[in-house]
Amino acid sequence: MSASPPERLNRFLARRGVASRRGADALIADGRVTINGKPSRLGAVVDPSVDRVSVDGHRIPARAVSVTVVLNKPVGVVTTRSDPYQRRTVMDLIEPVPGLVPVGRLDADSRGLLVLTTDGDLAHAVSHPRHGVTKRYLATLDRAISAEQLEQLTAGVDLEDGVARAIAARPSGSDSVVEVVMAEGRKREVRRLFAAIGYEVRDLVRVAVGPLELGPLPEGEARPLRPAELSSLRAAAGLAAPAPGAARRQR
Repeated sequence: MSASPPERLNRFLARRGVASRRGADALIADGRVTINGKPSRLGAVVDPSVDRVSVDGHRIPARAVSVTVVLNKPVGVVTTRSDPYQRRTVMDLIEPVPGLVPVGRLDADSRGLLVLTTDGDLAHAVSHPRHGVTKRYLATLDRAISAEQLEQLTAGVDLEDGVARAIAARPSGSDSVVEVVMAEGRKREVRRLFAAIGYEVRDLVRVAVGPLELGPLPEGEARPLRPAELSSLRAAAGLAAPAPGAARRQR
């Protein structure tokens, strides 16, 4: 039996940080990818345990090695790989890594913790509500809020795209600053929750994603996850611990 299951060639390349799946398809279409010394084709399947995959003559390692970083996103930066309006994106703030993508979204007018990874399985698990990876925010409001109004947020509020609710909502040092814990990440959901009960969010910062804390990371800067952080994030998302090679790459 093979030690590694067969996988589509574009996924193989994306998981090893060569390019995104779309970018990998472009490399394949341009004839730059070979399998066992022969030109590959779109849709090809490879067995990492026995097949030798090369790009421009350079052998691609059989074992997938992922890169995961955290970024303290400033206000005014959009969470996307590229922007048709030429706005500054989160990718402008980090060292270029093939296949690195933002995990979920953080609105342009919000700031704080954003995870980026080349690991597609991790990105999906952290983003999808069914995996239970919570996100914690500090919301600064236009005025003080009462305990009864905070209870509305956890009881559920009707929005245009369905009922939304916070897992927890409590004051944080001031009656106008609220710590909010969410289980999902619909577009501008925290802001819309407060707007539905008559409040404007003046500032919104994400301070945690699952077990990851923003901590003292300066705004606009990024750092790789430490091995223990990566393991705890994967555990929170219901994924197995990373392979030893992946942990070494994170340091």
